[in-house]
Amino acid sequence: MTDGDAGGFVLGADSGGSGLRVALAPAGGPSAALTAASDRPVRTGSAGIDAGHLLKQLLPMARELLRRAGAARPVAVAIGAAGMATLGDELRAVLPGELSRELGVRKVALAADAVTAYAGALGQRPGVVVAAGTGMIATGTDLALWRRADGWGHLLGDCGSGTWIGRAGLEAALRAHDGRVGGSAALLERLEHVFGPASGLPGLLYPRTDRPAVLASFAPEVARCAADDPVAARILSDAAEHIAAAAAAVCPSPSAGDCQVALTGGLFEMGDPLLAPLRDALARQLPYARPVSAAGDPLSGSLTVAAALATDTLRLPQDPRLLVLTTTLTEQTGTGGH
Repeated sequence: MTDGDAGGFVLGADSGGSGLRVALAPAGGPSAALTAASDRPVRTGSAGIDAGHLLKQLLPMARELLRRAGAARPVAVAIGAAGMATLGDELRAVLPGELSRELGVRKVALAADAVTAYAGALGQRPGVVVAAGTGMIATGTDLALWRRADGWGHLLGDCGSGTWIGRAGLEAALRAHDGRVGGSAALLERLEHVFGPASGLPGLLYPRTDRPAVLASFAPEVARCAADDPVAARILSDAAEHIAAAAAAVCPSPSAGDCQVALTGGLFEMGDPLLAPLRDALARQLPYARPVSAAGDPLSGSLTVAAALATDTLRLPQDPRLLVLTTTLTEQTGTGGH
């Protein structure tokens, strides 16, 4: 790769609960990317997402990717971060200036991870993307405005997510342990196989700071039991209804034309135990929508946004919380050793 590739290079980043991933690619071909990753999630404190901690991880990876590509600086950067909408004030205040000073970049996009998930799955077409893993959020746009449903976290929402499914499965297991109605002996067996005696589960779970991830880790066990256990099957059916309802809430109206719906995220890797009821739920709740396969993940979506920003072809709508664009007036000189 050289700086002579069409339009220079763009940098994309995806910051989430499992760490920070960074990619560098030619603006004219963002699928041909060099990548780097850290498994340390960016800290969140009283001021929201910690901009300094993000930069401490991002900048060394970005400079190494630029070195490998033989590039002096990126022409645009797009960063997608979990929690950007509600916890991203410090990122919005700090990152554009710091990235300009440290990397010499003039165009910066800061986005919620739901937006980069959307761009990765559907590009710049109108429609709906449901991103589901530990949490769950549905994002839709008609390219004029963004709409979002759920994504409120495991205490207030994320209905149908991995955490929601795992918690429901564990509750059904504990009902069986107690002899209450609605319990599942199959799920109780899986609980004890994974976590040990059921009576010890509260002591294992409640002190953990990563409770949503621990709950979500039981979701695949619910899927494994669904073929033979009606309680597990019902949990996945209810999850499918919640996911479809979120998609329906943000889908552009039929008058807006073709509404494509894409699913992205690790939750859907559990396959037909969830996808079969979800297909039925989407057909009932969104009869005018057209399911399509997601083209890529949130990291590829950040490159899509950065490439469109670099070439002045960005069609996704700006939003003060979901997608903020910044262009510096004076080009800076990067300090990354180039």
